[in-house]
Amino acid sequence: MKKKITKPSTKEDRLITAAALSDPNNQPLTDAEWNRVKPLIKRGRPLGSGTKAQITLRLDIDVIDALRASGAGWQTRVNEILRRSVLR
Repeated sequence: MKKKITKPSTKEDRLITAAALSDPNNQPLTDAEWNRVKPLIKRGRPLGSGTKAQITLRLDIDVIDALRASGAGWQTRVNEILRRSVLR
């Protein structure tokens, strides 16, 4: 069952804000402090190195299974295999 979230009324919001501002140990951040805040979690994929291009490539399932079975880093190994073949 999904919980229903209700917003406080304008009066309740003012009371909550006044109570928060009255706490000397919990003062709001200044604009300068907010500008220094950095996110703890960076979302999304990491930026690429700029030396690689993302493509779509169709491979046989047995080839993919064998590469994946070789463990982590299999996509890097595919790149190395292709590089050796092309530069030969």
